[in-house]
Amino acid sequence: MKKLVGYITSSIPDNSFTIDLALSMKESGVDILELGVPFSDPVADGPVIEKANHIALNSGFKLKDLFEVSSQIAPQMDMLWMGYMNPFYHYGLENFLKKADEFGVNGMIIPDVPYEEALLIKPLFDKYNKTNVSFVAPTHSEDRIKTVVADAKKFIYMVAYAGITGSGKSEDLSQIIQTVKKYTQTPLYIGFGVDENTCKEKSQGVDGVIVGSAFVKHLIDDSLSNSEKINKISSVAKEIKDKINE
Repeated sequence: MKKLVGYITSSIPDNSFTIDLALSMKESGVDILELGVPFSDPVADGPVIEKANHIALNSGFKLKDLFEVSSQIAPQMDMLWMGYMNPFYHYGLENFLKKADEFGVNGMIIPDVPYEEALLIKPLFDKYNKTNVSFVAPTHSEDRIKTVVADAKKFIYMVAYAGITGSGKSEDLSQIIQTVKKYTQTPLYIGFGVDENTCKEKSQGVDGVIVGSAFVKHLIDDSLSNSEKINKISSVAKEIKDKINE
């Protein structure tokens, strides 16, 4: 069965809501939760997730909120922190990994750390037995892919196109998928532009999909009540999980 990774930004509108939403998403078919660490300059993300980051920060988000939420979610579902290196660096990457170990968070997705720099912090991730998810992109050469996936753990994050999340572009990825599969048995999941309308097509040839903006747009929709947000996001999750496994 193909997997569904779901991203939500932490602590919108508050911590208890994030916990309730995450657990509802699990019941609706989300296999792995990407819990977003709000940051002021999320360079890989499109306007929807960027807005969510700013909403959280303007509402007073602090790392203690992330830790409170994570302590309640991680024991109940497979969870990763998704964020940019700046907050991890300022708090101390090892301090973050200690917290991950304490709560049962299984690793991180850090899109602004290139492979060469990821190698420098790999010993810390290994020390705490945590995953630092590897990325591949359509612009990568075969040699680059071979190098990047050689020691990839948990799953490989395949960027569906050169750009930002949520923009819904489409590219022929069959060749890059074949190349990745040639060099690793690690599951390959596709992200960027995946929603209930594109998921079936984008999931062809890969082991799972990563969905962010399609959930977060409902999370930041002020016309919805909190219960409506949970119901809508959970419904979309179920639809996507069903479609990719038809």
